[in-house]
Amino acid sequence: MSIFNQELLSDVKFIIQDSEGESEHMIIPAHKFVLAISSPVFFAMFYGELAETKDSIEISDCEYESLFELFRFIYTDEVNLNPDNVMQLMYLAKKYMLPSLSDKCSAFLQENLDPSNVFHVLPDAQKYEEKDLLYHCWKVIEKDTEEAVKSDGFATIARSVLEELLEKYSLNIKEVELFKAVDYWAEKECEKQGLVADGSVKRRILGERIVKGIRFPVMEQKEFVGVVLDRDILSNKECFDMMKYFNSVQTIPEGFCGTKRAVHLNIISRFSSLRKGWLYSSGLPNSIGLSVDKNITLHAVRFFGSENNKYSVTLTVEDANGEIVGAKECIILSRHKQSKWVGDYPGLDVVFVPPIVLKANTGYYRFEAKIIGPPSWYGGRGRSYVECSGVSFFFESYTSLGFHTSVEKGQFSEFVFTLE
Repeated sequence: MSIFNQELLSDVKFIIQDSEGESEHMIIPAHKFVLAISSPVFFAMFYGELAETKDSIEISDCEYESLFELFRFIYTDEVNLNPDNVMQLMYLAKKYMLPSLSDKCSAFLQENLDPSNVFHVLPDAQKYEEKDLLYHCWKVIEKDTEEAVKSDGFATIARSVLEELLEKYSLNIKEVELFKAVDYWAEKECEKQGLVADGSVKRRILGERIVKGIRFPVMEQKEFVGVVLDRDILSNKECFDMMKYFNSVQTIPEGFCGTKRAVHLNIISRFSSLRKGWLYSSGLPNSIGLSVDKNITLHAVRFFGSENNKYSVTLTVEDANGEIVGAKECIILSRHKQSKWVGDYPGLDVVFVPPIVLKANTGYYRFEAKIIGPPSWYGGRGRSYVECSGVSFFFESYTSLGFHTSVEKGQFSEFVFTLE
């Protein structure tokens, strides 16, 4: 006989206010021992040095239905998840240290993610450090960007999320529509703060990172004139310079990107195993050679990092003649990545803006990275040949003193590209 939600042998009661907000309270009978053997938090609550001695405990941070399902899971290993309770159950799973329940919540959310709810789910995925769920959120956003930014949840996201969105090199939306969404977000922020939503105020609320993240040069001139100019977010000089660019009088204004975002990105992984203990602290460069048999546009190079650490990266790319075709210097916070070959790892994306073109059958391009930061993961069982999307990639090692990375092990975990 199941003792779940039964008074039989119960020695504690949980009191929760009715979800309708009325004065009436709901009660769930429970058994301290059952709760304690399932959750270290309940164990400390009932049997720790500061153990709770009362036979009733008031709960104010969740609804009755959610706590009821939490106890159902503890007693029966089953749970009834639905869109209304899953977020609160995720919170309770984290609070009471029940990782198996947390995994069930994450799996449910992943299965039910769509453009209409993804911006509601993403902040909680960040808050609870659910890496797989966060990864799937961004994949939905990148695939169905236009639908996602028109959802109710978009206007509620934090500015840091909007900054990350604008830095994505793969978004399925016209740039002018993305600008409209950003402008709408700024208007809603002005409303929340009780500010007049004029151009200068919206510019201040957005910040330079977001404004410069919008790729105005890829818009059509009529889109820029008909939509962007009316919003007054850009300065007069920026508007003037952009109009000169549209009329071929000058190059792309400084600070703005003129490369269209890719809709479908390809990612190659050259390692088959993941290892720990790579030292960046010496500051010595890592290097690898890469040759391709078809022209590609390279958007980013990924390196291994360690969880939530910052790294200083200087990356240069030289062609077979020693000419520099790409360079990037940046400070990056490692983020969760998923690789086909090595699985999950904390990684660093060095993004080329604009991306660089690697030409087919012109010899090996030399990638050299100077990275400073804490010890990281690294790849093993590397492959000298990888094929992806009909492109053959060939790698070679450089054996000069101080170049740690080789074909067999080290850095340069993945390359993000589109076909020319």
